[in-house]
Amino acid sequence: MLSVVYFHCKTIRNAANITANFEKSRSKISHFRPQKSEKSSAKSWRYSRNTLQKQQSLPVRPIIPLVARISDQNASGAPLMMVREKTRLDKFKQLLASPNTDLEELRKHSWSGIPREVRPVTWRLLSGYLPANRERRDLVLQRKREEYFGFIEQYYHSRTDENHRDTYRQVNLNPIHIDIPRTNPLIPLFQQPLVQEVFERILFIWAIRHPASGYVQGINDLVTPFFVVFLSEFVEEDVENFEMASLPLDTQRNIEADSFWCMSKLLDGIQDNYTFAQPGIQIKVKALEELVSRIDEDVHVHFQKCEVEYLQFAFRWMNNLLMRELPLRCTIRLWDTYQAESEGFSHFHLYVCSAFLIKWRKEILSMVDFQSLLMLLQNLPTIHWGNEEVGLLLAEAYRLKYMFADAPSHYKR
Repeated sequence: MLSVVYFHCKTIRNAANITANFEKSRSKISHFRPQKSEKSSAKSWRYSRNTLQKQQSLPVRPIIPLVARISDQNASGAPLMMVREKTRLDKFKQLLASPNTDLEELRKHSWSGIPREVRPVTWRLLSGYLPANRERRDLVLQRKREEYFGFIEQYYHSRTDENHRDTYRQVNLNPIHIDIPRTNPLIPLFQQPLVQEVFERILFIWAIRHPASGYVQGINDLVTPFFVVFLSEFVEEDVENFEMASLPLDTQRNIEADSFWCMSKLLDGIQDNYTFAQPGIQIKVKALEELVSRIDEDVHVHFQKCEVEYLQFAFRWMNNLLMRELPLRCTIRLWDTYQAESEGFSHFHLYVCSAFLIKWRKEILSMVDFQSLLMLLQNLPTIHWGNEEVGLLLAEAYRLKYMFADAPSHYKR
């Protein structure tokens, strides 16, 4: 059966058709869960000190800007495409308007991308922030937004009080202050003081509510897709240059609170990525190495010849969920699928990273030394990617999951 699936995927060229075919059988797949072992864990981190020393001499890749617009890239003047997109949008609206939204059906339709018009409410539902019952949604939103700003009043506004010094000692604001200006630095929206204050409050409250990890560098990136999607409810185009201060205060507060809660829901599923020593990332990087060694041995051996360790490039892929490797519009499309896929952020992401790496096999094999290969891996040319490229990437990731999720003997050597 696997060979048939493989042949099927290799012969279909249209991303939409590939995704549609995959959706039909997606419910049959259970996720592979890489097992943590002390031996492999120790081995995977033995070289970490040398890794950091080598990387210090390499240039850091700038964060990719939005590039023109956030809106969907799959709009077309072709009448057939326009009819198809309208039909999809109508189906979403029908699901969302029902008294009790069928979340499984919503996930099924969201896997291949969510129309921009309904993305905010769909993300709130898929993340578990909103209930399926339509009548309860407004009350839940009101309660959760009030709860968030209760945290702001209780913790953030009193953070400098002498009486609370011991309570807040665990939250070091310095890394947050360092990271926030680095959040998409080429996008004017994220350089506005008002927006940076929003991010500081979100990250501070999350850190104080999660003392096991506190704030970890890179979590700031995970706020941005939610923030942009919820902002897009009020801005049709040119989000990257929008003046946040022009929105009513209540709207600003709602965007902030919703971004906090949805980011928190995401992080709940990958919490071990950010606890001490980041064991979740340890396991995932090792799992990526083992999977790639089975998928494409030539690439794996080439890394060994050039003395490139997976940790040197894949740590960022796991820590930032590929956000530093893709334009933000592509991240948003990717997260449509992650939120539709069961355990998308925690498990399906592994297969996306594998597919993403093999996508560049030709370029990887053309590099002949450590320096050039690692520079390539840290500066992959995705600046012009859109929905079509992301759709193909997800289709290949799904194929890999289909082949390996239920076959652990295929996964490991």
